[in-house]
Amino acid sequence: MTTASASNAAPSVIPAVNAETPVRVRFCPSPTGTPHVGLIRTALFNWAYARHTGGKLIFRIEDTDSARDSEESYHQLLDALKWLGINWDEGVEVGGPHEPYRQSQRGDIYQDVIAKLKAGGHVYESYSTPEEIEARHKAAGRDPKLGYDGFDRHLTEEQLAQFKAEGREAVLRLRMPDEDLTFNDLVRGEITFKAGSVPDFAVVRANGAPLYTLVNPVDDALMGITHVLRGEDLLSSTPRQIALYRALYAIGVAEYMPEFGHLPYVMGQGNKKLSKRDPESSLFLHRERGFIPEGLLNYLSLLGWSLSADEDIFTVEQLVANFDIHDVLGNPARFDIKKAEAINGTHVRMLAPEDFKQRLVPYLRAAGFVGEILTPRQEEILAEAAPLVQERITLLGEAPEMLAFLFKADDAIDVADDARKGLPQNLEEVLDAALAALEPITDWTAENIQAALKQALVEDLGIKPRSAFGPVRTAISGRRISPPLFESMVILGKDSSLARVRAFRGQ
Repeated sequence: MTTASASNAAPSVIPAVNAETPVRVRFCPSPTGTPHVGLIRTALFNWAYARHTGGKLIFRIEDTDSARDSEESYHQLLDALKWLGINWDEGVEVGGPHEPYRQSQRGDIYQDVIAKLKAGGHVYESYSTPEEIEARHKAAGRDPKLGYDGFDRHLTEEQLAQFKAEGREAVLRLRMPDEDLTFNDLVRGEITFKAGSVPDFAVVRANGAPLYTLVNPVDDALMGITHVLRGEDLLSSTPRQIALYRALYAIGVAEYMPEFGHLPYVMGQGNKKLSKRDPESSLFLHRERGFIPEGLLNYLSLLGWSLSADEDIFTVEQLVANFDIHDVLGNPARFDIKKAEAINGTHVRMLAPEDFKQRLVPYLRAAGFVGEILTPRQEEILAEAAPLVQERITLLGEAPEMLAFLFKADDAIDVADDARKGLPQNLEEVLDAALAALEPITDWTAENIQAALKQALVEDLGIKPRSAFGPVRTAISGRRISPPLFESMVILGKDSSLARVRAFRGQ
């Protein structure tokens, strides 16, 4: 038996996805490492497009690389999407008509497709080693880095028999068409790959195991994916997907050619592609620092898309209502941490007070200021203090440092170095005057505290208003900057407030 010739390559005619076909997009990460913002941005855009069009998002896992894949990473992916509120219609954990949704569990499906591709002459055995390919390039005066040279396309029966007799093992390669491949990228417009620019590529290892280059398009075809929305780094593999889709259509596995859209790179500092090693790339680091899902989703949406030229702040509902993949820009998007924090701060201020209060608890707990269950007094402090910081923070993680003094015992207040540096020469005089003004107060309100201290320190001692209350603030909180002083003293109560001023006076 001779191998199939180039004329057996897949036909170039394959229907395009019908505009009336309900949208089906997919998110199919490999479970390696911790989720990074570029990957999650891809999930977000797929989700937003599915929700905008009334389509479906399929979440499957590309876990055929046992050396790199991990269950820990798989569960982190689930955690990340659930935290952000990115839900899916079919896939891992929820099931669906195309189960299983993990590649490692779909081996029989792939072997069936491989058999059909072989029977149809769309793949062929390739025995060339990398060293032989490189030697042939050098002998012909070509760049040895050109990759596979098509040598095994036309092996005779005698050559095949000889290789097998030598005990060689063959990979299976797909025949690339001998013509230009053109497609209309949803983000970048028409793109053409010249004939011969993409070599025949391996789809099955010598041990019979299918490669990612095969299983990814096979899963897309079998699951009816209509739009392949993925990172720009995968653009160079698109002609291989198109060629394989033609073959899959010829053997009855694919019904149509999906549309492709390649999302822009996310750049980090120095306009370099954001690396997994860059701190800004870690989704969970942003969560630990105190980003909230609403703020981070808003900012990630801006990495390649915008609601309008002058609107940076929007809700998830507005994103879904307006998101169209055709509006995504092809230019690289830079991850600007300062802008991300500012947007997050706006969303923090948009939270309902009770919601904001509850979201602070895990951060206070992580800092050790409250236990698993808050005491009644801690609940009381938090309820009164949360409104004082909601307008002043951009990240929830900033709250524990600002509120710590309210949860500490009076004799456990530590004074920061920068708070000590700004204190006046006549510190004792100022604190004595403050105590004398505060002690007579019977109705312990913010207004009465402010009036008494203003009279004693500004009017009587002649201290400028900007610096008059600094010593009292330091005594109460141990910090140069704190939530509003008078309101904080009300939360602490008169006895605690006076005790702290006296303790600081005595240091």
